[in-house]
Amino acid sequence: MEPVVVLALVAAIVVVFLVASSVRIVPQARRYNVERFGRYRRTLQPGLNLLLPVADRINTKLDVREQVYSSDPRPVITEDNLVVNIDTVLYYQITDPRAAAYEVADYLQAIDQLTVTTLRNVIGSMDLEETLTSREEINSRLRAVLDDATGKWGIRVNRVEIKAIDPPHTIKEAMEKQMRAERDKRAAILHAEGERQAKILTAEGTKQKDILEAQGTQQAMILRADGEAKAVELVFQAVHRNNADAKILAYKYLETLPHLANSDNNTFWVIPGELTEAIRTVTTAFGDQSTASGPAPAQPGEMPAAAPDHDTPQEGRTPELGAGSTAALDAAAAADEAGRQAAAAVSDARAEAEAARSPQTPRRGQTPGGS
Repeated sequence: MEPVVVLALVAAIVVVFLVASSVRIVPQARRYNVERFGRYRRTLQPGLNLLLPVADRINTKLDVREQVYSSDPRPVITEDNLVVNIDTVLYYQITDPRAAAYEVADYLQAIDQLTVTTLRNVIGSMDLEETLTSREEINSRLRAVLDDATGKWGIRVNRVEIKAIDPPHTIKEAMEKQMRAERDKRAAILHAEGERQAKILTAEGTKQKDILEAQGTQQAMILRADGEAKAVELVFQAVHRNNADAKILAYKYLETLPHLANSDNNTFWVIPGELTEAIRTVTTAFGDQSTASGPAPAQPGEMPAAAPDHDTPQEGRTPELGAGSTAALDAAAAADEAGRQAAAAVSDARAEAEAARSPQTPRRGQTPGGS
């Protein structure tokens, strides 16, 4: 092969190498740090970039998109001396490629160690229960510390989240028992509250029922009393309208007494105190009548009329006062005689009631009116 051809080939290869080393195409969301003779020169932006061959070289290639870094669980001691394992999730973004490449040797390791240190400081001032219920506070404090420390590294921490808090197994069992006890307590409280409400409603219903029944009884008694009052008023008006004689009223009063013993259940009954007054009224009426009319004087040669036989009992009627006997007695004797006859009538009525209750017992004869 001719030397000229060899030289041409070598020259072409050198040119291709120089062109290839001087042209760089940077993808979107990427940043390249360029060094010239070992010194930082500039940062290449996305697109076509030209470099000085042999003198310029690319030191680091960085991704400026937001990235996620998940750390391994790390043991942390709480304020009440319990060891819990906490792992975090970190969202960060490179804002200054030069600082990220030259201000810190390994920014991921630096961020991880700073996260663990800050987390231990934060959790060390909280007990377990507060740690489990204060995630938002822990996240905000972590983000504030990390963002302040990583700012000079050209990194912005957008968000820090606690992924899991894992207490020891014995603590988990105790927490489960506590939660079960709390649930049982709430269930018992709800059950007791339900029973209380049910008893209150039942009592309210009973109260309303008793009130309504009492009101109904009151209204019924008022209506019954009104009816009885109206009936008594009508009877009173009828008696006064017909101008009934006191003698008739007294006789009807005595006539009602035998009916007191008609019922089978009457084993005890009381004769009212007005009985004597009623008997005196009737006796006076009969005495006045006998005095006014008087018996006819006996003619000479005639036999006086035979007196009625008081010893012979009369069935089925109340003994009556004899006109001949009452004519000879004064007013006091007539009242005593009427009292005895009324007592005899009451005795006969009681005997009839006992005979009605026991048909086998023979009926007792009535007591004669005169003594």
